[in-house]
Amino acid sequence: METTGWRAAALTAFAPAAWGTTYLVTERLLPPDRPLLSATLRALPTGLVLLAFTRRLPQRDWWWRAALLGVCNIGMFFPLLFLAAYRLPGGLAATLQATSPLAVMALAAVLIGERAGLARIAAAGIGLAGVGLLVLRSPGHLDTLGLLAAFGSVVVSALGFVLIKRWTPPVDMLTLVSWQLVAGGIALLPVALLVEGPPPHLGAHAVAGYLWLMVAGTGVAYWCWFTGLRAMPAGAVSLIGLVNPVVGTALGVAVAGEAFGWVQAAGMLLVLGGVVAGQPGTIGWVRRHLAARRTPRAATSTCPTT
Repeated sequence: METTGWRAAALTAFAPAAWGTTYLVTERLLPPDRPLLSATLRALPTGLVLLAFTRRLPQRDWWWRAALLGVCNIGMFFPLLFLAAYRLPGGLAATLQATSPLAVMALAAVLIGERAGLARIAAAGIGLAGVGLLVLRSPGHLDTLGLLAAFGSVVVSALGFVLIKRWTPPVDMLTLVSWQLVAGGIALLPVALLVEGPPPHLGAHAVAGYLWLMVAGTGVAYWCWFTGLRAMPAGAVSLIGLVNPVVGTALGVAVAGEAFGWVQAAGMLLVLGGVVAGQPGTIGWVRRHLAARRTPRAATSTCPTT
């Protein structure tokens, strides 16, 4: 059952806030040029731990559904995301990821009949413009493979998110997250070994980076995200994902000493404004306010004159 409450939105926002650390962690802590390794280590160990905790396996149709969700949300999304992070400037990668709300809204309209409405589409446009101001810099050489990876990650994750809305899982959300992580991780493991070879020696920084991505950026984050998807419209949840580049920019300023001026401040306000404007609570409040303003006029026009 969908809700318009802000508690669900706040819970959901933890996920993109945690994901906003991915670019900095990848750049500063993880071994270079190992997107498949990073994706596999982020998914499979986390999924196995959660599966051992929940101790429930899929039944009947949910074997192939869990596998498809795992491939879309994990098995394809993670390596494409890391590939984009390795090959594109962080600002450009984040801006391309900010097109995700529009992709989710389009797929939701086709697959589950969820109409975004002009207000939510406008909010997505405002948020995208804000992300552009917030993080986009002169990109220099545009890496074709990085661009394809960024756009591919948007498409496969949007499909996975909408399918979560289309199919009602027979289990709690933590169990569903574990199924997807294990399925995605199993799909990634042989590809990572074939393409990148055995893992290199991991120092303390790399281990710390992977642990952060596994626990906060994957296990907890995906539970929050999918819980929000079950409770709220897909378009509204996808807009909350724009918190990702806001956190990424804030970390860049605080940790890496990146510049932050009035352009970035305006971008941050636009992003957060777009996120808030596209939420069910905001849209409902505006509609009630407009209806309340029209009602007295309608009542006055129907009163008999004396």
